[in-house]
Amino acid sequence: MPGSSSPAAPLPVAAVQMVSTPDVAENLAAAGEGIARAVAGGARLVLLPEYFCLMGLSETDKVRVRETEGEGPIQAFLAESAARHGIWLAGGTLPLACSEPDRVYNTTLVYGPEGQRVARYDKIHLFRFFQGGDAFDEARTIVPGRTPVAFDGPGARVGLSICYDLRFPELYRALGEVDLILVPSAFTYATGKAHWEMLLRARAVENQCYVLAAAQGGTHPSGRRTWGHSLLIDPWGEVLDCCETGPGVAAGLVDPARLAQVRAALPALSHRVLA
Repeated sequence: MPGSSSPAAPLPVAAVQMVSTPDVAENLAAAGEGIARAVAGGARLVLLPEYFCLMGLSETDKVRVRETEGEGPIQAFLAESAARHGIWLAGGTLPLACSEPDRVYNTTLVYGPEGQRVARYDKIHLFRFFQGGDAFDEARTIVPGRTPVAFDGPGARVGLSICYDLRFPELYRALGEVDLILVPSAFTYATGKAHWEMLLRARAVENQCYVLAAAQGGTHPSGRRTWGHSLLIDPWGEVLDCCETGPGVAAGLVDPARLAQVRAALPALSHRVLA
């Protein structure tokens, strides 16, 4: 009909799951294979996991391979991959230089289909966990970010977060109303088994949006074991796809009609009282 508008088409998305190693070149090759597999499945927006480029033998390895913003082989790989496939590519995380010699930012960079960088998010919440043989304190090697980031992607408003951020719902409220939340992660086996899916589904339900989470999933050369279970979850909290363990892809559609249906049936976002 004249003057009517067609609903936006669903957006095909994919999360690439990896078991990264201490070798950057090896990891970039594996990421490239995962991206190609996702694109072959129709994905227009692809997410890599946290530390896709390096899961070191020690926490200080990331400082050794850090890059200056806008320069370096990891960033070149992301820009080239996005342009070659004509996709939106969220580069999991990579270490970017800061003013301190012994620490880095843990950063998600997003590239558009022409290879241009469209967003940067520095991880705000830093993981600290001591249980059994697991001991982590990210603040020793990472400087926290300060600013929540959302950007306009291919027909969707997309919010960025990283791993441990998942436990802090106030960050997601600060993003405003978004259609899709990205969560690149490297959850430990213990914390992932206990809380991973629960937290992801909660973030989807309370923000009435899709959540796409790309994880590390397996046993790494350092002996560290990550939980995996990369997921796509819809705004009603339903799991649409899951890659349980090992390299693989979790994929599906971000459907504007489904978003509108859920938000109309239960208009919780408009019922908010506290800022």
